Amino acid sequence: MEGRKLALLTDLYELTMMQGYYETGAYKKQVVFDLFYRKNPSGNGYAIAAGLQQAIEYIEGLRFSDEDIAYLQGLNLFSDDFIAYLRNFRFTGEIYAIPEGTVVFPQEPLMRIKAPIIESQLVETALLNIINHQSLIATKASRVVHAAQGDPVMEFGLRRAQGPDAGTLGARAAVIGGCCGTSNVLTGKLYDVPVKGTHAHSWVMSFPDELTAFREYARLFPNACLLLVDTYNTLKSGVPNAIQVFREMRAAGIPLKNYGIRLDSGDLAYLSKRAKEMLEEAGFPDAVISASSDLDEYLITSLKLQGAKISLWGVGTKLITSDDCPAFGGVYKLAAEEGENGEFLPKIKLSNNPEKVTNPGIKKIYRIYDKKTGKIKADLIALEEESFREDEPLRIYDPNAKWKNMTLEAGTYTLRELLVPVFVEGKLVYESPKTMDIQAYCDKEKDTLWGEHLRLKNPDIVPVDLSDKLSQMKAKLIDEISRI
Repeated sequence: MEGRKLALLTDLYELTMMQGYYETGAYKKQVVFDLFYRKNPSGNGYAIAAGLQQAIEYIEGLRFSDEDIAYLQGLNLFSDDFIAYLRNFRFTGEIYAIPEGTVVFPQEPLMRIKAPIIESQLVETALLNIINHQSLIATKASRVVHAAQGDPVMEFGLRRAQGPDAGTLGARAAVIGGCCGTSNVLTGKLYDVPVKGTHAHSWVMSFPDELTAFREYARLFPNACLLLVDTYNTLKSGVPNAIQVFREMRAAGIPLKNYGIRLDSGDLAYLSKRAKEMLEEAGFPDAVISASSDLDEYLITSLKLQGAKISLWGVGTKLITSDDCPAFGGVYKLAAEEGENGEFLPKIKLSNNPEKVTNPGIKKIYRIYDKKTGKIKADLIALEEESFREDEPLRIYDPNAKWKNMTLEAGTYTLRELLVPVFVEGKLVYESPKTMDIQAYCDKEKDTLWGEHLRLKNPDIVPVDLSDKLSQMKAKLIDEISRI
């Protein structure tokens, strides 16, 4: 996002509302918006927050260029005074956010934006676009990596991604979610993540025969010799020819490291087991057996159960597009507005769908860990002014089923606030970690989940409670509005 002109990366109604605020004189009123999501993607037990770095770059570069102004004038929708205001537009507000790589749950504010309403309205669409996409792909990658049970997973979905940005930033998110690297060279350059790859079938087909193609590839890349063996016949020619090349490399004194084969079609369970036998019989027990071919977490799980001898997984289309769940579903809702005396008044949105009723007020999130195991017990959404002590008992409820509750005894749990300051008075106060550091942090985050939360289907759900004070505020507002 850095250096790009993205002020017009917004829905038209954001700009028309902005003009309305400006023309009525309400544009300086301070408000608070929450960016959150309502449902975990893919039926997962959690999500992974991602995209904050790009959100920061967007906010920092938020300017209307002369070309932007000329385009808006040409729409004949906006007044001269409002256009003049846009010429000097800058974000001056405050943003708190959950760091990238953090395990998150529905209804929790991933970002909290406090700013003049005209500013907070403009950034809605772009922030949702950025956070929704990367959080979706990071979560999908986390599922795939979990299914691989410790085997490395490489992302290589660029050619099937929905455009260059989705491919590049999606690959970044996949690495955050746990992938060992990506085939996307631009992602490697921009975010300093490992780039990996082998060769295509066309490489083999461009030579007189398969053995010659393998020999030439081994000559060019002796330290990364992963040979694609299914161009003609996997077991009758591909694997035997690869073994012949490995023998020749060994005879020539070339160290065999990062070497092996890739399977891209057929019955991967059967072929990998047979290929493993052939490689071991030939004296190459440590050869990598990589597999691709429309993999996802479910197919990987199935192959694992069948005893497949695959040690490196290449996952493309179904990861980079989050094939089974193409959208994250994040929303951006007004939570509070400045009153006449300068105090913030809570705001709530009601709906016929209970899950769409919002949580009012300026909020923060406490993560509650079991002190003995370090695992997550629950999350607690509270009002900004509230505080809790680890040396006092804490009762946690399921907001949707109050009979489901637990009491955490004093001294048996620890607390951590999740939202951290990113922008204060329009100035950046947060330094984004490197992508690989975010991945390492994300790995630790996933370790705080219980096994029941990691199930690919029907996972147990971490309770996200509202503090008593917030719950009472919400009930009061619902009652007041219902009486109108």
